[in-house]
Amino acid sequence: MAQIWAGTDIGKIHHHCVVLDAEGKRLLSRRVLNDEPELLALLADVLALDEDVVWAVDVADGMAGLWISVLLNHNQRLVYIPGLAVNRASVGYRGMGKTDAKDATVIADQARMRRDLTVLRPDDEHAIELRVLTNRRTDLTADRTRRINRLRAQLTSIFPALERVLDLGNTGPLIMLTGYQTPAALRRTGERRLVTWLRNRKVRSPESLAEAALEAAERQHTAVPGEKITAQVIHTLAKEVMSLNEQITEIDKLIAARFRDHELAEVISSVPGIGPLLGAEFLAATAGDMSRYGTADRLASLAGVAPVPRDSGNISGNLHRPRRYHRGLQRVFYTSALISIRSCDQSRRFYERKRAEGKRHTQAVLALARRRVNVLWALIRDRKCYQSKLPVTAAV
Repeated sequence: MAQIWAGTDIGKIHHHCVVLDAEGKRLLSRRVLNDEPELLALLADVLALDEDVVWAVDVADGMAGLWISVLLNHNQRLVYIPGLAVNRASVGYRGMGKTDAKDATVIADQARMRRDLTVLRPDDEHAIELRVLTNRRTDLTADRTRRINRLRAQLTSIFPALERVLDLGNTGPLIMLTGYQTPAALRRTGERRLVTWLRNRKVRSPESLAEAALEAAERQHTAVPGEKITAQVIHTLAKEVMSLNEQITEIDKLIAARFRDHELAEVISSVPGIGPLLGAEFLAATAGDMSRYGTADRLASLAGVAPVPRDSGNISGNLHRPRRYHRGLQRVFYTSALISIRSCDQSRRFYERKRAEGKRHTQAVLALARRRVNVLWALIRDRKCYQSKLPVTAAV
């Protein structure tokens, strides 16, 4: 058992560290700059108090990255307590105020008393690279969704008939909006010239797109106030969405390449419904190290696909989805379960059986996702690929 506990309240520019002994007495309290020399000095001072120390942080990445790397590189034991848990635990401590020193004290004291905190370990380079790439892709897709929504709003304000018939998830309509945004402009161009213009820009099915756009233009002959400047905004937004599409395509190639280089890529991608992107997101979240979670049940709970009880008094058996879970992992298991229903006979039969038992669609998919956690866990543990049919053993 450790002799002292050091809790660090993580900040962007400064961290605050508090060290407690076995009785909860404060031995050190210091605010340090998030800079390597300062952090190394803090590490040396804490180790001078006692070398048997457990470190605790309330942030596991981002602005805590340098401090975590310093500790792990010096073979220190490091645990993670979520910020929400720190916030709720601080209510039980004396004083209504909130300071970095108090938060660091709570972090250290919780690490002193609890034995269920997650131990942080160094990730391999593959997992870190996949985490960076998948996080970047998430940002790009969020930016694209935001711009598409804004593009729809602007188009609806001046030309609602065209907005209704365009699928802005495809490249063709976006290309058309870089050249034509108003009903008058489309009518002046005419179908033949519009088809030629679209074909020259390699738009698929230019005839059907031009026909739909001109039909919408014939239904509106009113010019809306602000149409000219709104058309310019639509042109800009359409080009931005196309640029984001190109960036997402490029990063998808990088993710697929880095995923295939991982030692577990063949095992993970053998599971129906899991391709390079979902496989990369799984590795980014777990690093492929199942020993961190102990059992498949704990992984399922972290992924939010295992129900938890909410019993009180005479009410029992009341199960619900957990409020806190890793949304990236839930996306991996839930989305892959949806895909596997269409591509895997065993998954489809399991889903249909749950539906026949009276479960709603979402409940049936979550049940399938929960089962797939066990399957993937066992495959990674045994380093074996998924087989839809068991091998036939010859009779002896």
